[in-house]
Parts: sequence; C-alpha cells; structure tokens
Amino acid sequence: MRKVGTSEAKTRFSALLDEVARGETIIITRRGRPVAWLTPLEVPDRRSAIAAATTLRDLRKRIGWATTEEILQMRGQGRR
Repeated sequence: MRKVGTSEAKTRFSALLDEVARGETIIITRRGRPVAWLTPLEVPDRRSAIAAATTLRDLRKRIGWATTEEILQMRGQGRR
C-alpha cells in the first residue's frame, strides 16, 4: 500500500489504475491527509458461487428448514 498526492494521482491516473489491476492498493492524499483508496475489485468467480450454493443446499437437507432464531442460536454455538 502506498500513498500518492492528488496532483500525482491526476497526472498518473491511468498508470495507477494499472497498478491497482495488478493488486496494489493506493491511498490518495490531499495535503498529506488520506482522502480516498484505490483498491482492486474482488469479482467472485462462478465456481465459488456454485460451491456456496451447493453447501447451503446440503446444509438444508441435513437440518431442514430453520427459523431465524434457530439459525442465530446455531451461529452462537459455533462461536463458543
């Protein structure tokens, strides 16, 4: 993570976007104070979405339907 002033960000915006696309996070500052972050987007891939849906379906088959209160209780038990 590095810091870049607003004037440099303005003149090098395209190059900064290239760096962000490669995974770099850049903080844009104005008079030394952070005002914005340039961070890479995390676009979920199709495989991870399908895996999550499959996991939820399997869980529903095992435990059946649950109320919100039951789900919150299960979540609480997992934290202990």
